[in-house]
Amino acid sequence: MAVDLANPGNFLTTRLRQAINWGRKYSLWPIPYGTACCAIEFMAAVSSYHDLSRYGAELVRFSPRQSDLMIVAGTISYKQAPILKTIYAQMCEPKWVVAMGVCASSGGFYKNYGTLQGIDRVIPTDIYVAGCPPTPENLFHGLLLLQDKIDREGLVASAQRHGEQTG
Repeated sequence: MAVDLANPGNFLTTRLRQAINWGRKYSLWPIPYGTACCAIEFMAAVSSYHDLSRYGAELVRFSPRQSDLMIVAGTISYKQAPILKTIYAQMCEPKWVVAMGVCASSGGFYKNYGTLQGIDRVIPTDIYVAGCPPTPENLFHGLLLLQDKIDREGLVASAQRHGEQTG
């Protein structure tokens, strides 16, 4: 089989994308944004018993500039929404968001004037983890889904998904 060296196609970029995405999906640096009982379950997930590090998200950071995965765990009020949006904006690309629990996903049973009905109204959300509160196993399943999503992304897909300029 002859190889056309003048036009190699996208072999190199495909392999580069796969290598970068492999590194990204197994080295997530989460920042927890915990506000309620889901935050307690997140603490259980990072404990030695459940061991979140098995999923490549061991280094929990408390600075948005050092994080690429935000895990929003709990109820978000309208007063907290601008703070959540600001912290999200401070994260570097590529970045992903997990809504942990029904309150972060859809407002839960707090359908009132003070509760945000899902964090996707203020920041782009990649994965929704079910439960009230979700078990650590549910969070791990969400992380596996996120890793699959990262594996399928292109090199600039995250920035384009969030409507930002690339180049």
